[in-house]
Amino acid sequence: MGYQQGLSGLSASSNDLDVIGNNIANANTDGFKQSTAQFADLYANTIATSVNNQIGIGTQLAGVQQDFTQGTFTTTGQALNVAINGTGFYQMSNNGALTYSRNGVFQLDKNGFITNAQGLQLMGYAANANGVINSAQTVPIQVPTTNIAPVATQSITAQLNLNSQDTTPTVTPFSSTNSQTYNYSTSIQTYDSLGGSQQINMYFVKTAANSWNVYAGPASGTISQVGTVGFSTAGALSSTTATAPATTPTTGELAFQVPNSDGSGSPQTLTLNMNGTTQYGGADGVNNLNQDGYPTGELSNFSIGADGTISGTYSNGKTQALGQIVLANFNNPNGLQDLGGNEYSETSASGVPQISAPGSTNHGTLTGGAVENSNVDLTSQLVDLITAQRNYQANAQTIKTQQTVDETLINL
Repeated sequence: MGYQQGLSGLSASSNDLDVIGNNIANANTDGFKQSTAQFADLYANTIATSVNNQIGIGTQLAGVQQDFTQGTFTTTGQALNVAINGTGFYQMSNNGALTYSRNGVFQLDKNGFITNAQGLQLMGYAANANGVINSAQTVPIQVPTTNIAPVATQSITAQLNLNSQDTTPTVTPFSSTNSQTYNYSTSIQTYDSLGGSQQINMYFVKTAANSWNVYAGPASGTISQVGTVGFSTAGALSSTTATAPATTPTTGELAFQVPNSDGSGSPQTLTLNMNGTTQYGGADGVNNLNQDGYPTGELSNFSIGADGTISGTYSNGKTQALGQIVLANFNNPNGLQDLGGNEYSETSASGVPQISAPGSTNHGTLTGGAVENSNVDLTSQLVDLITAQRNYQANAQTIKTQQTVDETLINL
């Protein structure tokens, strides 16, 4: 009888239409992966039937296979839009239950956790207060809202040129308020352990050929001599002699102390590194002047690198790692259970998740400020839709034909 075959064909075609319709419906769903219905034939299970005389009794849905090929990217410019370039899934936490997703549209919740539209938390490696990533375990990634800690200045690097043709000042008692008592001066902003700032002024007085006195101190405090520097006949820095209580850690360096009054460590030791300073017959000036401290800073924005590192940029100009997104790979992605909402769960068929940083081993990389589009090919889906429709009509015709045969027998 053709009813059994026809009915199974109608059911199979209906399932095929459902799968195709679901693909078309999700053509604009970020991170969606299209599916294909797979079918298998049916035969009656009888021992007596000869192999050469077996007649099939229809078809059945063998499975729905997902296509995990890469979707195209759309650049959004949003810091928390991330696309996976290659293999892997984001690991998400649903109150401790882990799921996996390709949808990289995230946002911050009120507590600073990175979440998706369903409120699931993105998992990754945490960073400590110094920006060091801890890859021992994955945790929900939380963007810190606290200020970055300040760093006290320890070293001032000053690479200058002191004019060899300068003459010794005619007024010999040094005074920072009298420019006739020194040949050149410069200044730089430094920071203490609490992020407080103060300006350090430096003065250079030529005392003889190839010999200069160096004075330094806070702009609001006492300026005193910290040492003497000497130059070779070729104009290179050749010696440094500290004036107590200043010291000379190594040649080219003068260490001195300045007071602080804001509750930070006081006195604060600053090392003036003059290596690279020259004495040529040119104008007095600075070639390089910087220091290694910085004040506290507030988080201004952040970005996500190809390796998943979330880098925060602070108002003081510093950049620090805030955490790292991880990716999970599976030996058999088609063994994952589709939970809806672009979420999958691990099963025995998928194998255990292989967690690692993006870009390592066989894990893909990340593209920040972009989303992965659905990989549904609408053109092919519409063609498949026509094919499924014709299959449905053909199976309906099988039932209609069998009905006509039955009516002929009844009318005999």
